[in-house]
Amino acid sequence: MVLAEQLPTSDTGEYRCQVNLNIYNSPGCNGLATQAAANRQLRLLSDAPVDGVLKVCLCEDDYPGWLSVEDLARLEPATTRYQAIALSRSEIAHRLPEVIAFTHAAMAEPNYYLWGGTVAPNYDCSGLMQAAFISTRIWLPRDSYQQQAFTQRIAIEELTPGDLVFFGTPEKVNHVGLYLGAGRYIHSSGKEMGRNGIGIDVLSEQGDEVSRSYYQKFHSCGRVVASYQNQG
Repeated sequence: MVLAEQLPTSDTGEYRCQVNLNIYNSPGCNGLATQAAANRQLRLLSDAPVDGVLKVCLCEDDYPGWLSVEDLARLEPATTRYQAIALSRSEIAHRLPEVIAFTHAAMAEPNYYLWGGTVAPNYDCSGLMQAAFISTRIWLPRDSYQQQAFTQRIAIEELTPGDLVFFGTPEKVNHVGLYLGAGRYIHSSGKEMGRNGIGIDVLSEQGDEVSRSYYQKFHSCGRVVASYQNQG
């Protein structure tokens, strides 16, 4: 194996992250695609580095990206292959209060909006949703439009705490929040068109400027009824 001097061969074909790692959106490593929290597993999609990076795929959500070879020392062979855990709808519903509690605890910590952020304290919108659900071992896909496609579509009148609310254009979702009840939702929003971090807004024209801005881009609602099963 070309990487033998830098990375031991893994019998499972997967590697475990020993610490939180950045996964980039291009070989130039100019921006984050996502982050891999400690203990997540990944697969290598290339046999040799090109310009100091390797293409990888995170096992839990099938998310691809680029890893700097400097981070190879922070990987170790995974002793077992990642195996997704199937959860029933009732099991998921039982865990939703913990999901909500995670977002409130994250908001209580100093934070700012970070594109690609999925680990504390700084998240992007879908990164916060993914982190909140995985804190109870419920996996969601990585991006907001993927989360919208993955969830069960519901009407706005059917919203209950723990459902997801999506925003964007008629053609594509580009933002997501977690419904809290009483017309409120929690989300991580950007600096230019949001609160530059985690905050609570209202799903109504009656809110402040930020709430109104997002409400005008309201797209749909979704309910998490399954835990994502990776494709291996």
